[in-house]
Amino acid sequence: MTAIAYPRRFYSLVKFEHTVFALPFAYVGAFLAVDGVPSAHDLLWITVAMVGARSLAMGLNRLIDAGLDARNPRTARRELPAGLLSKAQVVLFCVGSFAVFLVAVYQLDPLVHWLWPIPVVGFVVYPYLKRWTWLCHLWLGAVDGLAPLGAWAAITGHLPWEAWALGGAVALWVAGFDCFYALLDLEVDRAPGLQSVATRFGERGAFWAARLLHLGTVALLLAAGLGLDVAVWYWLGVAVVGGLLAYEHSLVRPGDLRRLDTAFFTMNGVISVAFFAFVLADVL
Repeated sequence: MTAIAYPRRFYSLVKFEHTVFALPFAYVGAFLAVDGVPSAHDLLWITVAMVGARSLAMGLNRLIDAGLDARNPRTARRELPAGLLSKAQVVLFCVGSFAVFLVAVYQLDPLVHWLWPIPVVGFVVYPYLKRWTWLCHLWLGAVDGLAPLGAWAAITGHLPWEAWALGGAVALWVAGFDCFYALLDLEVDRAPGLQSVATRFGERGAFWAARLLHLGTVALLLAAGLGLDVAVWYWLGVAVVGGLLAYEHSLVRPGDLRRLDTAFFTMNGVISVAFFAFVLADVL
């Protein structure tokens, strides 16, 4: 085995490229918190904390779900069920990610020195929720919604209602596209009794849930903007997010999921990066 094989396998294990979903929204929280550009020190350690936290979350998810992944044709080739990585190796990876997360947290505002257990508990609980409740999508959304909240608190030591509105917008956005994602495993999940909006309410139910959650996303972004001293670029960013979400929903429909990967992976990455770009333009 080449020396580069293991880094590639861990990179694939945590789907590192999907960091683009949450990291830009952490930056949105940081920039709006100070209505300008945060210090290089704060941006660096927020980035390190986000990478460590997300790596920990994905590692724990893969460990807890290894048995389920092995029985699902879509996920059976993941690193743990395929034997490309051992459980001991992934445990060590999680320990290292947790250490990186803690080191970063303790370089930031003292408030987050007390709050760091909240996301970690969220990471551990989430994989188990789909075993007993279809509300698991909302939990995942809430965990990802901590990204802008955590960044805001890490810089200012305060969490005004505008920060909560921003975190809520991210939570509903993630929960909405996770309803879409559950459609990939609809029939496979029904066999062992796994829970999701799709298994509980069917394909059409998943679509309606995603639509309502994404309407909530736009509403909360509007509310946050009303409470902040933002200019036209912010409002243009909200309009772009709304337009991109509408386009995302146009790509798939009940009975036609051929473009689900594009709707889920490509469009959501574009949404997060685009909104951050508009917020950056606004504060500059």
